Amino acid sequence: MIALIVAYANNQVIGNLGYIPWKIKGEQKRFKELTTGNVVVMGRRSYEEIGRPLPNRMTIVISNTKNYDDADIKTVRTLEEAIEMAGDKDVFISGGARLYEEALPIIEKMYITEINLDIEGDTYFPPFDKNQFTKEINQMFDGDIPYAYVTYTKR
Repeated sequence: MIALIVAYANNQVIGNLGYIPWKIKGEQKRFKELTTGNVVVMGRRSYEEIGRPLPNRMTIVISNTKNYDDADIKTVRTLEEAIEMAGDKDVFISGGARLYEEALPIIEKMYITEINLDIEGDTYFPPFDKNQFTKEINQMFDGDIPYAYVTYTKR
């Protein structure tokens, strides 16, 4: 399976000045649950924001300028190479915006955390045709900043 995983605000913001522009306790739990034991593919800048390979999963960084090569992290130049390298494991595209845009035509599912807030930012999730997907709301969370776990499955 090739999927993408993202959290975005009502106005599709995913980042600001190179960082995720919110801190919501528990919001990243789903990311860990879905990606553990699988392959996470991200661009170099997304990786540098995290700053380390993610535990218990293979991290593949797409970069033309840096090379990461260790037991749990590899570097490739293209999304196609990343998918090949993943073999038969599930692949989760995890940012940034350009990689999401490139992956949209080939993904089977999108695991989206919809943050119920308009947030200032400079990086946005690309527009997509919601008619190509079936939307399922998996779980809703109340709190200071409400959010929902949503799955979009390509029709």
